[in-house]
Amino acid sequence: MSSSKKPGKQRKARMLASLKDRANFAKAHASKELRKELKRRSIALRKGDSVKVLRGFHKKFSGKVSGIDRKKSRVFIEGLKLKKSDGTEKPLGMEASTLLVTDVDRSDERRFKALKGK
Repeated sequence: MSSSKKPGKQRKARMLASLKDRANFAKAHASKELRKELKRRSIALRKGDSVKVLRGFHKKFSGKVSGIDRKKSRVFIEGLKLKKSDGTEKPLGMEASTLLVTDVDRSDERRFKALKGK
């Protein structure tokens, strides 16, 4: 990422970042219990993780991550939908920084070991 302090250069760096680099944008703070268990402050989000919304209209909503759009830097949560004017519903994307990770998906042992550390 850019090391400049100028906001315009920061925005430009985020917009021109590769999809690999954008994976780092999808990180959220860990809950106090999870922080004690994993000894980490923030966790890279992944499908299956349980999260809670901390900001905005959907504050206090909890659910599992159903998907992540790296290109738009949005996290989709099961049960969080936006009703369109024609009556259909579409998944609502949330910014990762507005979420709190309450539990991680433990099905991938390699990831869980990496999160836990040595």
